[in-house]
Amino acid sequence: MDHAYFGPQFSDDQIASLLGSNAQHLKRAGCRVHQMASSPELCKRTAQAIADGQLVGWFQGRMEWGPRALGNRSIVCDPRRADMKDILNRKIKRRESFRPFAPLIFRESVSEWFEQDGDVPFMMQVYPIRPEKRPQIPAATHVDGSGRLQTVTRDANPLYYGLIEAFRDFTGVPMVLNTSFNEDEPVVCKPEKALDYFLRTRMDVLVMGSYDIERMQGQ
Repeated sequence: MDHAYFGPQFSDDQIASLLGSNAQHLKRAGCRVHQMASSPELCKRTAQAIADGQLVGWFQGRMEWGPRALGNRSIVCDPRRADMKDILNRKIKRRESFRPFAPLIFRESVSEWFEQDGDVPFMMQVYPIRPEKRPQIPAATHVDGSGRLQTVTRDANPLYYGLIEAFRDFTGVPMVLNTSFNEDEPVVCKPEKALDYFLRTRMDVLVMGSYDIERMQGQ
């Protein structure tokens, strides 16, 4: 078992129907909807939003089975920003300040950034981050210098791998910060729940299938 993506998935047609039926609501909320033509465009556009400091809801493929959000029902953001944990908690999660968020990293980059090397596909281990790397990823570094990481491979999740790859191309950092797509309730499963969550929180961008829903500045 090298992944946990055994839950339900939803087609672009289902997502398009949902967005169409909520078009007026999205307009009143100051949101803009854009459909991306390809996976590379989707990854590049999303990675740019993350690098710009935005909070991105990422709703893709089959839902994860189990207790962790492993990249298909996740909120993704920039690990380089020292204030990102505070932004996440203020805008969305409202968690205790001592609770860390998870760095998601290429499997092949683990030894470069952590003092241990291993395969951690289910976010079930904590490794010490190399001291010289900690200033580069303060939002992913816990108070004791550790990170509860998830390793990502192209075979297990090619789209999420492509997102991290695009973020690395922008920033030089081969990881993103991940937390579950929820707020004091179960992780979102269906597109309807993801859209509702996006509209009632201060999330900046929602990426569902090939669609990018962006909250315009000042909304």
